[in-house]
Amino acid sequence: MAVIENINWAAIMTGAGIIALKLIGIIIVFFIVRAIGTKLIEKMFDRLQTRENISLGRAKTLQSLSLNVFAYVLIFIFVVMVFQVFEYDATALLAGAGVVGLAIGFGAQGLVSDVVTGFFLLLEKQIDVGDYVTAAGFNGIVEQVGLRTTQIRGFDGTLHYVPNREITNLSNHSRGNMRALVDIGISYDDNIDEAIQVIQQVCDRIAAETPTIVDGPNVIGVQSLGASDVVLRVIAKTENMEQWAVERQIRKELKEAFDINGIEIPFPHQVYIEKKE
Repeated sequence: MAVIENINWAAIMTGAGIIALKLIGIIIVFFIVRAIGTKLIEKMFDRLQTRENISLGRAKTLQSLSLNVFAYVLIFIFVVMVFQVFEYDATALLAGAGVVGLAIGFGAQGLVSDVVTGFFLLLEKQIDVGDYVTAAGFNGIVEQVGLRTTQIRGFDGTLHYVPNREITNLSNHSRGNMRALVDIGISYDDNIDEAIQVIQQVCDRIAAETPTIVDGPNVIGVQSLGASDVVLRVIAKTENMEQWAVERQIRKELKEAFDINGIEIPFPHQVYIEKKE
């Protein structure tokens, strides 16, 4: 009887030792594969950023997504292998995971839609950090593009968190050269040709002094005839996000030039008539 007990204990210890060795081997392989896979993904995105001229923010976001997917798949494989070591049927685990995944999918459709939309926003280079955009009814500068939300800083300082699924229409104002547009009015008593000549001289001087101007500025001509003024339009092409600074500079120098040349910018006048008794 003692011999049988000794044999049983020996078999148990042998089996436990084999299981322990298998678990240690699986853990070692898990960490090796994770380290190698992580380095390969990081190198792939470093090369992609260099060759495809992808921004750092977009590359880091896509890299983070890829690392997360890789980690989840690797953990799932690790769990299945551990169950197999203990001779547990992994088919039941896979079936249970499928049912849980289906339930989560129905309960988190919005989240899945956010992630999918965010992935394609980044992959197709529709939007980038620092771009001036109009999306989901908000205007502003993009501060962060995530897989679930996009952060847009409004010009009043408000930070808008926009779920990616709500970005059904996107206008990116930062692709290519921007347009600076200035409309300025002169009185009907002023000579239009002389006013245009003065404006063009100012525009030529600004173009020579401002490196952010790509083309122009040029006087297009009479834009409209108002109730008390003749509106002249000036247009220039500038580098991205420099159009507002150029417009302010044009307005300032046009006002100064009009004062020097005696050209009036119409403004409302109030006339007081003294009633004589």
